[in-house]
Amino acid sequence: MWGASVERDNQSAADGSDGAVHRPVLPLEVLRALGGDSPATLRGCIVDGTVGAGGHAALLLAHCPQVTVLGIDQDPQILEHATRVLAPFGRRVRLRHRRLSQLDALLDRESPQRVVGMLFDLGASSLQLDSAVRGFSFQADGPLDMRMDPERERTAADIVNTWDEEDLADLFFYEGGETRSRKIARAIVDSRRRASFQRTAALADLIERTVGGRGGKLHPATKVFQSLRRAVNEEGDELLAGLAAAERWLVDGGRLAVISFHEGEDAEVKRFFVEGAARGAWRVLSKKAIQPSREESHSNRRSRSALLRVGERVRTSGGPA
Repeated sequence: MWGASVERDNQSAADGSDGAVHRPVLPLEVLRALGGDSPATLRGCIVDGTVGAGGHAALLLAHCPQVTVLGIDQDPQILEHATRVLAPFGRRVRLRHRRLSQLDALLDRESPQRVVGMLFDLGASSLQLDSAVRGFSFQADGPLDMRMDPERERTAADIVNTWDEEDLADLFFYEGGETRSRKIARAIVDSRRRASFQRTAALADLIERTVGGRGGKLHPATKVFQSLRRAVNEEGDELLAGLAAAERWLVDGGRLAVISFHEGEDAEVKRFFVEGAARGAWRVLSKKAIQPSREESHSNRRSRSALLRVGERVRTSGGPA
């Protein structure tokens, strides 16, 4: 019954005022991770470090009535959407335009009492991917931008047009897992001598011509676009800063839940928890990454590659303060 209630709330939270559906992934699993067996008794502040459209925050506020949420997001457009979604919860919610790397300083200033949970839902949201003007997707032509935070200076076009061939190849391979990275990088460098890349369609078309058509499940530009987005938004560094903030601020028994859609990010989170457990700072609550149910994978396409890991902060028995 509890799961059915969460699913109803999840569907409600997914329906935005613009008529689009933005369903948060792993809703029941996130609520169990942060709320435990009795979310109604949880008391304190939950920090949503990637509040996005506000779906996860809304579920936590609805099922944890004694909890407040401090939500941050680096994308001001997404934050406006979250503000509308979370308005019914009034003073129980505070939203701020910040990156994960700015979370520690923000918490110093806000001084929340008893941070009992943190949630990081990494990667791009459907709101970003579905907006051609943001340049995240090759599905529709748009400017080659990919900045989640418009205050960042470097765009995807800057990287594609200025990085040398070796650096591009390394980026596509290590951040995107693209095995044909050197062939693609060489083609980009050859092509940009004639004209720089400014639009997503031009880059996607070049990649498709370079490595072949769409015979597999993924568009041939998928991994290159993912790696560019990660580089533009410095996602690896942002994650490390967020993990460090979680270790500093969570109370004894407080929980951190991290959802990733990238194998490298998942490996980083796993390593953080394992090494933290060895130091006596964390208790690993997910020996293996938690994946969506078959039903959720079928009903919410974005959830299919989601991986959730959960750790519990330990400040007793010699654990770090």
